[in-house]
Amino acid sequence: MASLRLIEGGAAAGQPTGGAADRAGQAEAEALDAYSRVVSAVADRLAASVASLRVQRRTRRGMVTAGAGSGVVLTHDGFVLTNAHVVGSARGAGRATFADGRDLGFDVVGRDPLSDLAIVRTEDGGLTPADLGDADGLRVGQLVVAIGNPNGFAGSVTAGVVSALGRALPARARGGVRIIDNVIQTDAALNPGNSGGALVDGSGRVVGVNTAVAGIGLGLAVPINESTRLIIGQLMSDGRVRRAYVGIAGGPRPLPPNAQRQFGKRTGVEVVEVLDGSPADRAGVRAEDVILEVDGTAVEDATDLQRLMVAELIGTPVRLSVLRAGEPIDLELTPAELELDGSS
Repeated sequence: MASLRLIEGGAAAGQPTGGAADRAGQAEAEALDAYSRVVSAVADRLAASVASLRVQRRTRRGMVTAGAGSGVVLTHDGFVLTNAHVVGSARGAGRATFADGRDLGFDVVGRDPLSDLAIVRTEDGGLTPADLGDADGLRVGQLVVAIGNPNGFAGSVTAGVVSALGRALPARARGGVRIIDNVIQTDAALNPGNSGGALVDGSGRVVGVNTAVAGIGLGLAVPINESTRLIIGQLMSDGRVRRAYVGIAGGPRPLPPNAQRQFGKRTGVEVVEVLDGSPADRAGVRAEDVILEVDGTAVEDATDLQRLMVAELIGTPVRLSVLRAGEPIDLELTPAELELDGSS
């Protein structure tokens, strides 16, 4: 009879009773609902702020579509943020389509291939700007939502997590290769057409601009942080970003023990190549020199050197401290303005 009662009770030994199973199922359903509510709320909040962009070129046959992507509205009066590789030529134009059905013409205000960011401005105002967040506060495992127009499907929403932080993405210009720092890696599905769209946190703030598909389940986004906000501001006001450059290719190199003790650091930037006619060439920098400091500021890798190359240094002589054949020497170097080659 005891075994009969067990069968009638609907649970085997060691299994939850019907009430416990129901509670477990309810908890799972509530968790799923909570996740869905966050994603849905973010999608609703950003729907009006993400546009589908079609870049156009003038040909003998008239205007033709030369590229497509997404954009994030920054201001009521028509400024829209996207990727530099989406707009292509600095003199491009195109059409922007919004969730309310409006199809507006736009002109490219400015682009910066070295951050892969660009600004376009639509011909009409009355837009709904997105709220910008700060990617520096993101954590691995945090929920993010990607909103864009993959493969022409407007307003598509995918969700995932931040799968890694601190990635680097190379960007090229005539003066050499620069690195986009702290790129966000996410497993939220990205496809062609997502470029320039919004990567959004659970509070509905844009923390990144989707820029690349690095593999199945692996997407990259340019972060929204203090550095990129400055770039965005310069593009909106001036249409370009001015940067200084010295004209070397190099990488980190451990310092000899005596140099480590003298300078209080373990690595410097070894010069692998000096570009002909560059500021470094004119200053007498040689291959195998190890750069230690720029005007008293220590550099330990190429990224440190890159961060120092701000517009204020253009045409301004600086002291370059290098280690040459084991001996420290100082050189005077005048950074020049980095000129982009105009490629996408």
